[in-house]
Amino acid sequence: MTQQGVRWTADQVLALAPDDASRTAGSTLGSAGAWSRTGSSREGAVWGLCKGSGATPYRTVVDLADPSGPAYRCSCPSRKFPCKHALGLLLLWSGGQPVSPAEPPEWAGQWLTERRERLAREKEREEGAEGSAADAAGGAADPEAARRRAERRAERIDAGATELEQRLADLLRSGLASAERSGYGLWEETAARMVDAQAPGLAGRVRELGAIPGSGPRWPARLLEECALLHLLDRGWLRRAELPGGLAATVRSRVGLTGTADGPPVRDNWLVLAQYDTADAKLTTRRIWLYGTGSGRTALLLSYGPVGRAPELALPVGLALDAELSAYPDAGRQRAALVERHAPPEPTPVRPPGVTTVEAAARYGDALRDDPWLESVPVTLDDVVPTPDGDSWQLADADGGTALPLTSSAASRPGLWRLVALSGGAPVKVFGECGHRGFTPLTAWPSGAGEAVPLC
Repeated sequence: MTQQGVRWTADQVLALAPDDASRTAGSTLGSAGAWSRTGSSREGAVWGLCKGSGATPYRTVVDLADPSGPAYRCSCPSRKFPCKHALGLLLLWSGGQPVSPAEPPEWAGQWLTERRERLAREKEREEGAEGSAADAAGGAADPEAARRRAERRAERIDAGATELEQRLADLLRSGLASAERSGYGLWEETAARMVDAQAPGLAGRVRELGAIPGSGPRWPARLLEECALLHLLDRGWLRRAELPGGLAATVRSRVGLTGTADGPPVRDNWLVLAQYDTADAKLTTRRIWLYGTGSGRTALLLSYGPVGRAPELALPVGLALDAELSAYPDAGRQRAALVERHAPPEPTPVRPPGVTTVEAAARYGDALRDDPWLESVPVTLDDVVPTPDGDSWQLADADGGTALPLTSSAASRPGLWRLVALSGGAPVKVFGECGHRGFTPLTAWPSGAGEAVPLC
C-alpha cells in the first residue's frame, strides 16, 4: 500500500474499527492537532505521538506492510484492537496530513524489527512443519480411531435429533399457544440437550425458536415456519445416507459438523466487498465477503473472537487482496478459508457485476434448492435507488419496474442514511444480502467513478 504510494480512504480505515464507539473516538483523533512527531517509512509503517490526558503522550505505531493485514501497537491502556489512537493515526495518514517519510524512532523501530523477525521465524516453522507432516502422512494419524470417534458422535446426534423430533411433535400436539405459556426455559433445556448430543447447529436453531413466542404480530406463523425448517433439518440428518452428496454435506454443516476446507486452492485478486461483526453471549463473529476479480466467485470468510473483542482478521472494504482461498464442503461452497496471502491489500478499479432486483430474488430462490435453511445470499444490485416505502425503505430499479424491501434491521441502521446521501436520488451499485426478510445493504458505489462506501 504505502510501497506503491497509495493511501487508504477514511471509510477503509474506519472499517477496521471494532465497534461504533471506537469509530467515533478515532474520527476525533484524525486531525493533526492531536499528534506530534508523526512519520512513515517506505517499508509500510506509520507512527506518531498522540496527546492524552496525562503528561506523557501515547506512542502509536501501525505496520501496514504485512500481507496478513495491519498490525498495531499503542502505549494506551485500551484493550480494543485497534484502539482509537491507531485509527486516528491511520485517518491522519489517509487524509494526506503531514506524515513525513523518515526512519522510525527507536520505540517504533524496535517493535517493527522484533515483529518482522518473529513473523519470519513463524513462517520458517510453518514451512518446516508442513514438510514434516508430508513426510509423516499416514503414519502419525490413526484413521481407524478417527472413524470410531466420528461414528460415536453421529450416534449422539442421531439420539438428539430423534429427541428433538419428539419435542416438536409434542409442541404441535399441544398447540403453538402453549409455547408462550411455557416461557424460554423449555427451549433452553432443549438446546442444552442438543449441546450434550454434540449438535451445536441444532442447539442454535432451538434457541432462536425460544425468542419467537410473544415477539410481535404473527409470531405463531413465524414459529410454525421455523419449526418446519428445524423438522426438515432433523429428518435430513436422520436420512442423510439417502441425500445427494452436496446436500448431505450442507446438512452436516447445518447440524454443526463443519469439516475442513477441502476445496482446491483458488488464487485470485479478491475484492473485499463487505465486513461486519455479530455477537452473542460468548463469541464475536466477523463475516468478510470477497469477490474474485478473475474467477468471478463470491466467498465468505468467517473469523471469531471472544466476547467483547473483535476478531483479528480485518480487511479494508474496497481493496483487493492477492490470495488463495479454499472452499468448505457444502452445496453452495461459498464459505472458504484463507490459505495464503501473496501481497497486502491494494486499491482496484474493479467493481462486482450486478443484477436487477428480480434477478436477485430469483438467485435466492435457486439457492434454496441446495440449502433450504439459507437465510440470504450475497448479491450486487446494479442501478438501484433507495426510496421510502411507507414506514420502511426499499431499493428500486432505476427504471421503476420492481423493488426489494430492506430488512427491518437495515432500515434502522445509520448506514441507510449514508446510502441515501450517496445516492441523492441517482442510481447506485449496492452489495448486500438478499433473503426472505428482504435486502440488507452492506456496501455501495456511486454511479461513475468513486470509492466503495461501507454501510455497516
